[in-house]
Amino acid sequence: MPDFEPAVRQAHGAVPVPVPVFDDETPAVANLDPALLGALRRAATDAARDGVGFVVNGGWRSPEYQEQLLHDAVSKYGSAEEAARWVATPATSAHVRGDAVDVGPADARAWLSEHGARYGLCQIYRNEPWHYELRPEAVDGGRPPLYPDPTHDPRMRR
Repeated sequence: MPDFEPAVRQAHGAVPVPVPVFDDETPAVANLDPALLGALRRAATDAARDGVGFVVNGGWRSPEYQEQLLHDAVSKYGSAEEAARWVATPATSAHVRGDAVDVGPADARAWLSEHGARYGLCQIYRNEPWHYELRPEAVDGGRPPLYPDPTHDPRMRR
C-alpha cells in the first residue's frame, strides 16, 4: 500500500495507536470475526477485574495493507523466507480474514497466556506472544501446542 494519509491506512486496518477492545469505530477491531471479538471482550472484562487492561495493537487488515506489511518485512529481514516467520501473505493471513488479534500490553498477554484458553483465545506462534486466535476447542481441551513461527503452520501452505 503506498504511503496514504493515516486515516486511509487506518481504514485498511492499521492501528497507529493501540485501541481498546471495545472500540467499534476502528476497522481493525470492528471487522474482527464476531466470535473472536466476543471472546476477546469477555476476557478483557474479566481481566479488568484483576486490574489488567487490554488493548488491540493489530486485528483485521485489508489484503492491501497485509501485502504492504509483507513487503516491509522482506525489506527488513532481507528475504521472503525470513519475512514469512513474521508476516503472512494476504491469502494466508488470519488477520485478513478477521480471525487474529494482536493484544497488548505485556501484562494483558501474560493474563491471556494463563487464562485465555477458558475463552478459546490461544497464542498460536511461540515467536509472537501478542498474536491470538480463537480456538473454541481450547475451552474444554486446553490450548493447542504452539507452532515455533508461522512457517510451521500448515495453514500457511495454501
